Amino acid sequence: MNVAEVQALAGRIRAQTVKAVVGQNDTIDLMLTALFAGGHVLLEGPPGTAKTFLAQCFAQAVNLQFGRIQFTPDLMPGDILGANLFNFQTSAFTLVKGPIFCELLLADEINRTPPKTQAALLEAMQERNVTLDGERHALSDRFMVVATQNPLEQQGTYPLPEAQLDRFLFKHVLAYPSLAEETAIVASHGGRTGQPSPEAFGVEAAGDTATIGEAVAAVASVRLTDDIVRYIVGVVRATRDTGELSGGASPRCAAMLAVASRARAALEGRDYVIPDDVKALALPALRHRVILSPAAEIEGRKVDDVVRGLVDQVEAPR
Repeated sequence: MNVAEVQALAGRIRAQTVKAVVGQNDTIDLMLTALFAGGHVLLEGPPGTAKTFLAQCFAQAVNLQFGRIQFTPDLMPGDILGANLFNFQTSAFTLVKGPIFCELLLADEINRTPPKTQAALLEAMQERNVTLDGERHALSDRFMVVATQNPLEQQGTYPLPEAQLDRFLFKHVLAYPSLAEETAIVASHGGRTGQPSPEAFGVEAAGDTATIGEAVAAVASVRLTDDIVRYIVGVVRATRDTGELSGGASPRCAAMLAVASRARAALEGRDYVIPDDVKALALPALRHRVILSPAAEIEGRKVDDVVRGLVDQVEAPR
């Protein structure tokens, strides 16, 4: 598969997803970028902004084995990973796999469960392995987490540990739709009864495990020049050299941003990365990895504004 075929595949997936989801084109493009970069996505927004439904429609379009976990305050790590249970008929332990054993996992309302349970995803997200009773079990090479969370200001939420946030390639913040988009949503969904499903809107499979794997391999061939590498490193290091942030982004972030920039270039039909690829992805790749300094918080500064300012300050290669 070449980059033109990657672009065409992305177009087919996008076309299927938008059959049911209105006004989330930027979100879909980020999810496609993460899919082809082998990364995970965190979607944040108020209830009712179609976070869960979007993930369901996307899973239907990419045609990967789908799993879902509804995170609640009483959820335990074993409810995610599974457990070895004793079988009295065979007098042996049998592995009962949890919902994490899939290819595309929807972690719904991930910040409504305590950090101990959230941490059950750490090994799976980083290494695509699960360890149960000292034995490692491999997950699919295509394993991807699409997590949703409500804003932290809402009741009953727990902040995600920094180590887990760093495993997400992107954090995307969903806003309320525009007037035209909301009108289209009500016109499309308002005449239906019950909870909508992707199938009800005619969302069909536009890919599979094999084609997604070929696309990921094609993304790996996209050229990343030394100038672009230095630019990415400069953007990430700028988050550690400003007084407005008390915590900057990690080297892992720089490496993941480079891979994501390759994926975005392929989605645009190019076999080389340009600075605009990095600029377009810098905010969703950085916003959850940095921490405002106390002084910046007192001044009412926002993380997104600080990150945008830092990206603008770093000189891009010509």
